[in-house]
Amino acid sequence: MESLNLHGWLPIRVWQQVGEWRVDWCWFGDRQLSQPFFGDAVEEALRLPFNLVFRRQTPLSALGQWQQCSPGLTPSAFIFHASRCGSTLISQMLAQLDDHIVISEPPPLDTLLRSDLPPAERHAALKGLMSAYGQRRRGEERRLVIKLDAWNIGELALLRECFPDTPWLFVYRDPLEIAVSHLRRPGMHMVPGLIGASVLDDALPFSGREDFVARRLGRLLQAGLEHCRAGGGVAVNYSELPEAMAGRLAAFFQLDPAQRRHAFAAVGRHAKQPAQAFAGDSEDKRREASPLLFERVRYWAQTPYQSLEWLRSHSCGEGRACSLKG
Repeated sequence: MESLNLHGWLPIRVWQQVGEWRVDWCWFGDRQLSQPFFGDAVEEALRLPFNLVFRRQTPLSALGQWQQCSPGLTPSAFIFHASRCGSTLISQMLAQLDDHIVISEPPPLDTLLRSDLPPAERHAALKGLMSAYGQRRRGEERRLVIKLDAWNIGELALLRECFPDTPWLFVYRDPLEIAVSHLRRPGMHMVPGLIGASVLDDALPFSGREDFVARRLGRLLQAGLEHCRAGGGVAVNYSELPEAMAGRLAAFFQLDPAQRRHAFAAVGRHAKQPAQAFAGDSEDKRREASPLLFERVRYWAQTPYQSLEWLRSHSCGEGRACSLKG
């Protein structure tokens, strides 16, 4: 790779080709990543005339080489979540801030986290990928926040090996409301076989969509609970948002008063569809839930949810007991 000059370029895909791992890059220049998901930003960037003509691919080792030539920001926070629970609202609020780089669910990160690369090579690739995302393309960036895919809670330990000092959140919601959302429009991890092997898998047969969604949701909440207990993660309920971004989450993200006010510019819009106004739907979802879904969610997901609620109400967000809520 000539002169290792990748300024303005970001990795958009990592894949294996004839036994060799490769990276596909896209030129973003100094464009801020303000879209709800990294994939949205990629689609927009790929329509730029430059990217219609020029594309760049490198070996995976280029990530480490570029990191050595031009180290980027180290992640300042990771956002893990149970899906359909407000994590996109948090990331969109932070994306309003000029000194923040917010990368939301980038496919290359999921690919590397769940790859079969040797441990040392995978660690180097993960650190190089984060460094690439943490490049100061506009010159004023100071913090890098990464929101992961819901199922990546299963790879939290691996990410912590690479970035042991980076704090993290686990965002969740009443599991019945999450389940209804996935029955309306299933996420990738709620479609059998779509994402491959993950922490959400088990060896049990399922009797229908309600059972499948509720069981995987229960495993997701249980994984989040266990990691919060063991690794000092901050448990955040959807019901706290957006107000918590002016309180304990503002402290977590180290936002000053001006940044807090600016972050609230995203409030009132639909986090995933910013052109639309936000309208709360918790009560509608609960009314829509069938008796079967109620029963399956209660059986599979209610216990870890209640345990997360207990943990949240008895912690300061740093693993210390203090009886703080909201």
